Amino acid sequence: MSLTTPGHENPAASPALPTIGRRSLCVVVPCFNEAEVLPQLHRRLVAALETIDADWSILYVDDGSLDATRSLTEQLAECDPRVGLVALARNFGKEAAMTAGLDHANADAVVIVDADLQDPPELIAIFWQHFLEGHDVVYGVRRSRAGDSWLKRATANAFYRVIGRLSRTPIPADTGDFRLLSRRANEALRRLRERHRFMKGLFGWIGFRQLGVPYDRAPRAAGATKWNYWRLWNFALEGITSFSAAPLKLATYVGLATSLFAFAYGVVVIVRTLLYGDPVAGYPSLMVVILFLGGLQLMALGLIGEYLGRLYEEGKQRPLYLVDRLVGVERGGAHAGSSRD
Repeated sequence: MSLTTPGHENPAASPALPTIGRRSLCVVVPCFNEAEVLPQLHRRLVAALETIDADWSILYVDDGSLDATRSLTEQLAECDPRVGLVALARNFGKEAAMTAGLDHANADAVVIVDADLQDPPELIAIFWQHFLEGHDVVYGVRRSRAGDSWLKRATANAFYRVIGRLSRTPIPADTGDFRLLSRRANEALRRLRERHRFMKGLFGWIGFRQLGVPYDRAPRAAGATKWNYWRLWNFALEGITSFSAAPLKLATYVGLATSLFAFAYGVVVIVRTLLYGDPVAGYPSLMVVILFLGGLQLMALGLIGEYLGRLYEEGKQRPLYLVDRLVGVERGGAHAGSSRD
């Protein structure tokens, strides 16, 4: 499959590097097995960015893809100096891939967009206008979610409402990773190096001036989603435990209420025994109480284990990701199309 930037098949005819004094924009695209949609994505990205008065660039992050994604993005980066590639050593997950892209993007503003074309690249021009007006973070708010099942829409809606109630960090509802970050917002985000990364929460934690832009989310253009319900469930747990200690407090309150109930029931049993003797009957109710209390204890231990596991991961201090190859990106993180490996 041939994949080239429209109008820039000849590297020698490519435009000059960004000039000093103009605003710069870098679009970060995390990719994992997206070879089917990459040609259409790149055409729409280029067409959208050419409408913006800025020195723009595109930075693809290959998150250990098993298909032709890496070879296609390498071809793009070699044909156009405005395109760069960060190829990770293996699949580290989307959150780490986004972090790698943000670490290597060097521009006045950085936009994160998924490769599946569910988030329209044409909206970047509107993000850019709000950035010029002084906003540090401009994010897309999903007005509708075409292509998603009713169950996925319902669970997503419930998740955002729950985490919005539990977390002290403002996390806008119905938002994904599609957003623009100013240079100072991106630099603030780079300082957050926690291993369990819930990026939607980190985007809200840094603060600054933020603005939501509503849009209608389209169905996936090609390929298959990488997010099944099991991964979404674990992702929800990641978000809740990363930005709220409410589950631990809930376990405490449930344990306290259960203890009070057990104490009261114990008093009733003692009084009844003193008044009416000690009958042998009661084995079923005894087993129900034992199993109930045992289940609560295991649930509480599981919640504690979730937080303890996060402390364990943080304590090892492993890097968030490892880079296998850079194309069109400097080792220091600058993406200007001036460096090749």
